[in-house]
Amino acid sequence: MIGMSAVEWLEPRSLEEALDLRARYGEDATVVAGGTFLGILMNQGFLRPVRLLALRGVLDLDSINQENEGLVLGAMATHRVVERSGMVREGWPALAHAFSVVASPRVRNQATVGGVLADADYASDPPAMLAALDARVVVAGSGGRREIPVADFILDHYTTSLEEDELVVEVRVPGRARRAVYRKFRSRSSEDRPCVSVAAAEVGGGLRVVVGAVAGRPQYFPEACALAESGRTEPDLADEIARRYAEAIEPISDARGSARYRRRVVAVEVRRALEDLYRE
Repeated sequence: MIGMSAVEWLEPRSLEEALDLRARYGEDATVVAGGTFLGILMNQGFLRPVRLLALRGVLDLDSINQENEGLVLGAMATHRVVERSGMVREGWPALAHAFSVVASPRVRNQATVGGVLADADYASDPPAMLAALDARVVVAGSGGRREIPVADFILDHYTTSLEEDELVVEVRVPGRARRAVYRKFRSRSSEDRPCVSVAAAEVGGGLRVVVGAVAGRPQYFPEACALAESGRTEPDLADEIARRYAEAIEPISDARGSARYRRRVVAVEVRRALEDLYRE
């Protein structure tokens, strides 16, 4: 790992200053939010940055607010703050749960909302739940601000739609979902990361099912979800939606499971998620 003394440390105190530095250096400055994932990459020698742009000192990026019945999560809000927020737990309990099952409290005290999305790590928990809730990522750059659906923000393994001069500033979650659940299937007891994760939510009268940890980006198939009637589902319909997801997804193989194994788990976990969703 490159010595930290050899790395130029940029520590802006305002969003305007951070964006100026981002525009000046682009990809030559590696952005640091909580630093949990970045630290792993540097320790393992996969990343050797020469310049780090740290956002911890930027004011007003760590707030959690309610606006027009929706939820606004600041990019620097930590997982621990989200999971323990009374506002989130009351209005979006499945989202609080998804953040609460990430790694350990030590990691959740550092990892941030913006960081987990910008890292685009396929085995992270929150992105699938945020996508199921139809959340949008707000990014800022030299051209102003724009909103990108979470489902479109993550493009592939560790790849997002962020431009070189842009930073994630907040995540906006629409008004409270009528129902929502998050299921995390672990295949290795020694590792917390999911083999398959499933987030399901009833948003705006329609069903959204998003499967995570099986491909380069969260998997969402509107055509399969459209089979469900608003507000209810029958057991055979849950089986049909689960079957379609298992057939449509092209799973990866890794240490947590082969593609064949993951496909079988997807069929089971999507069905169980729908059963949980409509059990209330």
